Amino acid sequence: MSVAINVEHVIKKYGEITIIPDLSVEIKNGEFFTLLGPSGCGKTTLLRMIAGFNSIEGGNIKFDDTIINNIPAHKRNIGMVFQNYAIFPHLTVRQNIEYGLKLRKIKKAEIDERVDKILSVVKIEDYQNRLPEKLSGGQQQRVALARAIVIHPNVLLMDEPLSNLDAKLRVEMRSAIRDVQKEVGITTVYVTHDQEEALAISDRIAVMKDGIIQQIGKPHHIYIRPSNVFVSTFIGHSNLFRGMLHYNGEESYVTFENGYKVRMNNLIHINEGKMPVVISVRPEEFSVNDDGLLVKIKTRTFLGKYVNYELEFDAGMILPDQAGIEFSQDIGHAQRTYEVGEKIRLMPNASKINIFTENGAKNLVKEALEYE
Repeated sequence: MSVAINVEHVIKKYGEITIIPDLSVEIKNGEFFTLLGPSGCGKTTLLRMIAGFNSIEGGNIKFDDTIINNIPAHKRNIGMVFQNYAIFPHLTVRQNIEYGLKLRKIKKAEIDERVDKILSVVKIEDYQNRLPEKLSGGQQQRVALARAIVIHPNVLLMDEPLSNLDAKLRVEMRSAIRDVQKEVGITTVYVTHDQEEALAISDRIAVMKDGIIQQIGKPHHIYIRPSNVFVSTFIGHSNLFRGMLHYNGEESYVTFENGYKVRMNNLIHINEGKMPVVISVRPEEFSVNDDGLLVKIKTRTFLGKYVNYELEFDAGMILPDQAGIEFSQDIGHAQRTYEVGEKIRLMPNASKINIFTENGAKNLVKEALEYE
């Protein structure tokens, strides 16, 4: 039976080093919940705390209303899928999937019924008598997924399960994992550093940095309305500009360093006057327009459905230490494409861009929510 997971003010330390200082999150029953962040942010540490592989130095983790802090890992009734599959090389596919059921002393008739069903769900019936060495990476990952689910766990935990697969197979397997999870209806916590994977597969995402959750929300909301500059630049690409926010009664607008003005009607009203801000514009939020910002094409990359241009602005207009300032042009709607060295004018979409405080800690757009 699936459960909700409540993480309440948990702390994780290794000696004097604090990995997770004070983290709380509620994961809904049956939800596909992804922990996303760069290496070392604490996402796998949190997953292992839920699993029972890591100790908890403070706070509580609950399955529904039951505190599980001191329950051994093997008694938490979790299914676990690892990066390296962790299937037995000397056992056939069917024997691998049966293994956990036999440990639980399940009757043979029920074992056969459960295994037949899960083989069908993960679509590996035709491979059930093969040894793992005769399987592709994607097929082996399906075996690991089947073995984790067949025991009817309360929670399914997945730690970077697709990172060893090639790009095409990752796309195929993330769809398979999503479909299986929805069919089984099990609460799933999934760890990845791959932003595209997280956006494609999750009900909700928690973006982590330095052991702290920066934002929790549905994939489209986190992408469109990131809560701070870190989330904005970690998920997808964002062009960051220096700017000034002007309040004048009910009217507000931002100006770029060169004086270019964009009227805004969706900002939190903080105070009258003006304040320095960071203006974030994703590459697809620019459009070619005679009233836009004047830019020069630095490089051009053809990517099939669109052309990606790296842009050259006056140095004082942009925040330092960015990989590049980019504009993505949809080929399907383009009148023409542009050449390296050409100057064009680009207009930011006022309804889509994000405005952050000068330190990047807060999004001033009304729809931006830190926790959803």
